[in-house]
Amino acid sequence: MRWWRLSFGIYIIFFVFMGFTKGLQDQQLCNLSSSCGDLQIQFPFRLKGDPANCGDPNYELTCSGNRTLMEFQSVQFLVKNIYYPFNIIQVIEIGLLRSNCSLPLKSLRASSVSRSRYYQLESWYWISLMNCSKKLSSLKYQLFPCLSQEDSYVYAVSGWLVTDLAPSCSLLSMMPATDTSSSISSDSDLFQAIHGGFSLRWPTHGFTTSMLIRRCLRDSFRMFDDNFETSNYLSLIPAVFKAEMHFPACVEDYSGLNSHFELIFRLSIVVIVIIEIVQLVIVLLIIGRLILAPLALWTFLAHKFWTIWSADDAVEKFLQAQQSLSPTRYAYTDIIAITRHFKEQLGRGGFGSVYKGELPGRHFVAVKLLSGNSKCHGDDFISEVSTIGRIHHLNVVRLVGFCSEGSKAALVYEYMPNKSLDKYIFSSNRYFSWQKLNTIALGVARGIDYLHRGCDMTILHFDIKPQNILLDQTFIPKVSDFGLAKLYPKEYNVVSVSATRGTIGYIAPELMSRNFGTISHKSDVYSFGMLLIEMASGRRNVDTNADSSSQNYYPSLIYDKLSYNGEQEIKFESFEMNEVEKKLYLVGLWCIQIRPSDRPSMNQVVQMIEGDADALELPPKPFFSWSSSISRTLHSDNTATTQLSVIEEDDCS
Repeated sequence: MRWWRLSFGIYIIFFVFMGFTKGLQDQQLCNLSSSCGDLQIQFPFRLKGDPANCGDPNYELTCSGNRTLMEFQSVQFLVKNIYYPFNIIQVIEIGLLRSNCSLPLKSLRASSVSRSRYYQLESWYWISLMNCSKKLSSLKYQLFPCLSQEDSYVYAVSGWLVTDLAPSCSLLSMMPATDTSSSISSDSDLFQAIHGGFSLRWPTHGFTTSMLIRRCLRDSFRMFDDNFETSNYLSLIPAVFKAEMHFPACVEDYSGLNSHFELIFRLSIVVIVIIEIVQLVIVLLIIGRLILAPLALWTFLAHKFWTIWSADDAVEKFLQAQQSLSPTRYAYTDIIAITRHFKEQLGRGGFGSVYKGELPGRHFVAVKLLSGNSKCHGDDFISEVSTIGRIHHLNVVRLVGFCSEGSKAALVYEYMPNKSLDKYIFSSNRYFSWQKLNTIALGVARGIDYLHRGCDMTILHFDIKPQNILLDQTFIPKVSDFGLAKLYPKEYNVVSVSATRGTIGYIAPELMSRNFGTISHKSDVYSFGMLLIEMASGRRNVDTNADSSSQNYYPSLIYDKLSYNGEQEIKFESFEMNEVEKKLYLVGLWCIQIRPSDRPSMNQVVQMIEGDADALELPPKPFFSWSSSISRTLHSDNTATTQLSVIEEDDCS
């Protein structure tokens, strides 16, 4: 257990050869013996007024009223004692002598003390005093009751740097003190420590190199004995580390006095590095034999236990996961708290209003508060909770929770900071690059395909349009608003819908008249195709304010542009058609075929968007006249206008 003494033995052998050097030249002492009160003044100190050859002028003291005073860093101190054999002088700031409860007149700075050529702190233990307008609850700050008042509290904290000063506090002063950190147990300990003064060490004069080396080694052994507890062998390694680090620091303290010491310091560092490498190899061998081998065994046993426990707990983990995936039911008071009394409104429609809310942990949500016809919105409420509540997909908005208390109904969704897609694709300046637009289209297609094939029941959205495509903070698209959605078993090929549902411009023909075909998942494909054409063109497909059918149905113009002399360079409204733009147009035209059987499934649409435009053929020209008839009916028949507004998302059917 005494292997650490080998290191110091090598140090001694090394520095014995260094000891035969020339000692430092002493300054010639005068024959005059000075004193101030009971304190003897010897070299290197001198009293003010002594002959010029007595002592060092840099260590001049003043005797006033039998009290010895010295000035250090522009602060005046009382000299309590001088220990010449140890090169230590004990001082106390004179401001602390005014009473038993007083503060220093001035403050010392740690940076200026460290740069002093003539004195060094014996112990780098600092106490900072601060004045606070409020009481602090931290245990690290100690209150000085005798200096505190009702609106002013004086605290002390150990440490030369206060990193977390409270806003209500200001720093009064800093002062070193004797290190009493091991005995601090009450509020009065720091106060007594700062009134006890501190010790300074002056550089050695008159010592030979070998004497200084022996002194540093002796101090290192003493530091080891102070830090090593014989009853606790775990303290052996840190004790050896502190002792060995003290030795080069001690040698460095004297390296500035003479160039010879600087050479010794450099040589000592080389020797210490070699010794530390040897010790490290020995320690690693010991650790590998006594620690790593048992640790490997315990790791193996722990892995075995974890494997067995994981298998037994699989059912419980599954049940917890299922519970976390289900939407939370909130009380109406919770909705008020989440929205902060409906402070920030995000939007408003026929269904009610949408407000921004915040859940614990700074998770933002969008709260849709349903209002109006309770029966109507009761159907919307049931439809949304029953469909979106069971969906978990990257491109489908997540239902966080819901509320239903009497006439109060609300749906809580994840918050989409970039709002809906129509804010961007219909702007005067194109916001997205073609590649980003292709990525958004692919995300929407994957979300709809998941609704058709990814769940136990097929979910038809029936209201795919730009306003119902929300964008998160990274512009990932998410399909939203399932108020018109309908579920049916996967084995059914036909869906029974009692009334037309959707938004004009995106409704599939079979939803308007069963003569065009049966209602199925291909109805969502048609709506998505209309959405693709709007994304590519940056304008709405149907302009209800236009007078002629040639102007109010844009897909017909797109088809004419694509089919016009494919061998020539295709141009569209004074700019060349991008490959991604052409692909979106082609996929969109395939999706809006009049007969549902001619349209691709959403799974095929995903593959088409992922591919190249050159691999797509131009589809047959869709029959566009039915949409023109509907648009003319909108302008001529008030009753029809009312009916078409009913089938939009703002009201129920």
